Amino acid sequence: MGVKALGYVVIETAQPEKWDHFLTQVAGVMHAPDAIDGASLYRIDQRPFRFRIERSSRDWFKAAGYEVSDSEALNALAAAIRNAGRSVEVFSASDCASRGVSGGFRTSDPAGNGLEFYQGDSHSDAPFVSPIGVPGFITGEMGMGHAVFSAPNFHEVLAFYRDVVGFHETDMPAFHLMGPEAPAMHFAFLHADNGRHHSIAFGEGPVPPSGAVHVMLEYPNLVEVGKAHDRMKQFGYAESASIGQHFNDETVGFYVQTPSGFDLEIGCDSLVIEPESWQVTKHEGISIWGHEWAWQKAMKEQQAQAAE
Repeated sequence: MGVKALGYVVIETAQPEKWDHFLTQVAGVMHAPDAIDGASLYRIDQRPFRFRIERSSRDWFKAAGYEVSDSEALNALAAAIRNAGRSVEVFSASDCASRGVSGGFRTSDPAGNGLEFYQGDSHSDAPFVSPIGVPGFITGEMGMGHAVFSAPNFHEVLAFYRDVVGFHETDMPAFHLMGPEAPAMHFAFLHADNGRHHSIAFGEGPVPPSGAVHVMLEYPNLVEVGKAHDRMKQFGYAESASIGQHFNDETVGFYVQTPSGFDLEIGCDSLVIEPESWQVTKHEGISIWGHEWAWQKAMKEQQAQAAE
């Protein structure tokens, strides 16, 4: 009943034109033909879409869509989630057609973070062509990348993803983000049934106004990450964290704020694990080097002003 990979994300927005510019001109993804229900679709590989952008009155990360192996696994997962007390809304025929899948359902975790699960994926015969020349993204069996949420009820949410859904623990740290005297904040990095270090993660804390913390895309090399960083600065998008390298998944990259408020992590050279034999780690830091966060810069500026 395990999860194969992150297949796509669904985003509501009141500013689809800004999302189009952000995705095509900064991230370098391809605008695909719209879905039958009018949603805007964006590709990074042969899957018909990885980003589904729905016009709305609000800006909100609606759901992360995860693929399972077959209809039997999908039905068993739906039953397990119902038994855990979460609602399950089975996809209609039009839902399946608009997502290019054979079957699926909507649900949420115990913190209210939106999820979709599906089986029977499809692929486009048309080649992926980035409008700005990005040669491709690291996907395949490892899926789109990863999604990161927040959960005030951390341990309840962990039990849901691990014991009900079937994700597996990769790295389970606790960080003192606000200083050594502050309480530690727990994090969970969980892998699916593939080599990506984590396909989902969440931290201990309130759900942000945007509905998510970040989504990650993996680029083929550091040159493409650097070009994306230049494009971020060229178009004036807010940098949420400077270029750096993480301890746990070894990704080298940066974070940029999307038009809906959550971040996009743009990185490369991520660690590929052996999921069957992986031993759970507990890293004591977030980054080996770099990654100065926007909130850290703001705190430094406030301290400097107070010292004047």
